[in-house]
Amino acid sequence: MVIAVCVLAVPLILLAAWALMSPGKIRTYTEPDSISEKSVMDINGAPNGFFINSRNRNNPVLLLVSSGPGTDDYVFTDKYKDMHLEDDFTVVYWDYRYMGIAYNSNADISGITLNNLLNDTEAVTEYLKERFNKDKIFIMGFSGGSKIALMEVQRHPENYYAYIGMAQCVTDSEENDTLMYDFMKDVFTRRCDNRNLKKLEDAVTHLDSGNIKCNDWYVYVNLLHEAGGGTILNKSEFEGITWPIITAKCYTLSEKIGYVKGMKMYRKTPLAEELDNFDYSETITELEVPIFFISGEYDYNCPWELVQDYCEEIKAPKKKFYKIRNAAHSPLWENPEDTCRALREIKENTCNG
Repeated sequence: MVIAVCVLAVPLILLAAWALMSPGKIRTYTEPDSISEKSVMDINGAPNGFFINSRNRNNPVLLLVSSGPGTDDYVFTDKYKDMHLEDDFTVVYWDYRYMGIAYNSNADISGITLNNLLNDTEAVTEYLKERFNKDKIFIMGFSGGSKIALMEVQRHPENYYAYIGMAQCVTDSEENDTLMYDFMKDVFTRRCDNRNLKKLEDAVTHLDSGNIKCNDWYVYVNLLHEAGGGTILNKSEFEGITWPIITAKCYTLSEKIGYVKGMKMYRKTPLAEELDNFDYSETITELEVPIFFISGEYDYNCPWELVQDYCEEIKAPKKKFYKIRNAAHSPLWENPEDTCRALREIKENTCNG
């Protein structure tokens, strides 16, 4: 009887402890003009989530279009405390419809389309311009979110000082898969890691062209984390993504559960299919606003070589590629000093503040 009670009690105690370490609070400031806000609001008929941080709400507004798509990135700001982008910008972390803190089990998945997400981006931009009394804002797409942000800037350049692509998605072509493969094979070979070398070979097809085609993206990305070039430099997928979500203080327990459900849900939406088979080096070759790219020197989720090449090819009033040392796929949080320095330079070169 005692053993049975203990078996039942231990999970309940662990769940209670997890709830206590999940207060749902975000970072706050003492400055009188600061802002620290977490909210969900309706945008175009669907719930959208927002985390807004700034030491001075008069700073230029930077809209961060979350990764995935479908992954809330405020978790990294919560985890990696040295990142203080809010010193220079009013940073808006946007959880688009039905993801992150805006997750709803009754979500209309059929409405999660590229066209709706682009319309939502425009509506969010207009809301932020009006709320903070700005003629324009900055927009930064992170990883999968860079697809949406890049297309929106092409549609409405008048709304933005500049486009910033952090861990920019350029193409899902064989070239992308080949660069990833070469990086992983080199790492595993140097480690004499025959187990992962076999997994790598099982996950790809060698083409007659000499290039590589990935057969299972999720296996491929997991191997990339094992090789050290994934979300966070030299951290496994569990260390780099799962553990930060579990331990984050910025979400309540129910929000953490919704976060994970939302990520999984986004893989089954029309948007997921619409964003496949892309090559922006062919389809988006010119922008009317300054464009800047920020990549980690070990990022092979979105290989930095492709981003650098894209920066050289695309036409824009101003452009620059920043390669951030000691970082993989998330340079803003892995090396905040160098990344925030780059973002300050971008701000100074494109607006008056």
